[in-house]
Amino acid sequence: MTRKIFQHDAAAAQAAAPIPLWQQLAAVAQALQMILSGQSGTAALAEVPVRLRPGVQALLFQVLRQLGRAQALRRQLAPKAPPAKVDALLCTALALAWDADQAPYEPFTLVNQTVEAAKRGSLLRQAGFLNACLRRFLRERDALVAATDNDSLARWSHPQWWLDRLKKDYPQDWQRILKANNAQAPMSLRVNQQKTTPQQYQKALAAIDIGSTLFGQNGVQLVRAQHVQALPGFSEGVVSVQDGAAQMAAPLLLQGLDLSLPLQVLDACAAPGGKTAHLLEFAGATSPLQVTALEVDAQRSERIHDTLLRTGLQDHAKVIVADAGKPSQWWQQANGSQQFDAILLDAPCTASGIVRRHPDVRWLRRESDVDQLAAIQAQILDALWPLLKAGGRMLYCTCSVFKAEGDEQVQAFLARNTQAQLLPSPGHLIPGITAQTDLLPDNDAGDHDGFFYALLQKNV
Repeated sequence: MTRKIFQHDAAAAQAAAPIPLWQQLAAVAQALQMILSGQSGTAALAEVPVRLRPGVQALLFQVLRQLGRAQALRRQLAPKAPPAKVDALLCTALALAWDADQAPYEPFTLVNQTVEAAKRGSLLRQAGFLNACLRRFLRERDALVAATDNDSLARWSHPQWWLDRLKKDYPQDWQRILKANNAQAPMSLRVNQQKTTPQQYQKALAAIDIGSTLFGQNGVQLVRAQHVQALPGFSEGVVSVQDGAAQMAAPLLLQGLDLSLPLQVLDACAAPGGKTAHLLEFAGATSPLQVTALEVDAQRSERIHDTLLRTGLQDHAKVIVADAGKPSQWWQQANGSQQFDAILLDAPCTASGIVRRHPDVRWLRRESDVDQLAAIQAQILDALWPLLKAGGRMLYCTCSVFKAEGDEQVQAFLARNTQAQLLPSPGHLIPGITAQTDLLPDNDAGDHDGFFYALLQKNV
């Protein structure tokens, strides 16, 4: 018994002990190497021990936002690229240390701990090379940074093809988009007005010293991000985490419809279920509205079930694992092959509008992905349109700022579907800029992600 108690105490002490910075830097570099080899940030972070993960994620996100500058500086220090593992550790240090005002630790501390990470890991033989590069960086930092200031990769930390596309799509606003992408996104909540009001919820947050501001119809934006379990009523479905732009979907699709009728709504590509829940919350507790939530990925579909259970809406939605672009596989199961009154299509896209929340995306995407995903979007649009009743509405949306996935996609759809009519819609929402539309003049989306919305009506 004594030995078991001792072991438990030792484990507890180890868990409570401070995590050495070198250990975190080594984990960040490993995650960065995985991302640069084509794996997602989510997958890379899943490989990090749970105890290290919060700190590693914060550092990794900063590294990804500054990676372009780090790579440009590395080329100044070592024109010949070192092996991938060494390069990842070197770029990690440079990304974190190049701007002393934004550095999470003193630059000399980051340099010392990076060399320590090399010595304690599998890069002992490269520790001298890393030390020489980083010591030179400390000595010549101003000159080295100045030498990279005219490098577009260093300045904007996005691939050149991404910059070129934004300049073409947004001649006036491309720099604003990039600046927003390199900033940290706020944590936004959607209040379930079946359970409370945004004003009452804001008071509940203030009572536990969590600062917030209100936006839109149901939105609360936190001054500082919090763990969801620290949010009052989260487990009971009082609030959900959802960006302000995404909160516009349910009102756009459902307003103007008679929600006292037993409407059938399809939420295509529905994971993780935030919009599914919002559709039901918006309709109200007494509405007979039924939602069919489709998701092609079985694992991701479990998140829809979790969201519906947490919000208490599981009896009003049917979750089906199927490909939205292949209705023959699921339409009968959904509602007996009856046409839908409304369809929400949040289509697969490049995620170019949510780069500030997922800074790995810019380094994972390739220019060819835009056309490939646009083709998938067109295929799904054409597959779902016949499933919509005459007079019904389809809301097409993507979390992308690229016009090939938004306005150009919709214009092409309208050209080949003469019975489709474009209703007043927000169109492209630029990240960080408050949305103002004639349709929703009082529904400012706060400090929101980049998004696109087009509301289509099927005329008789």
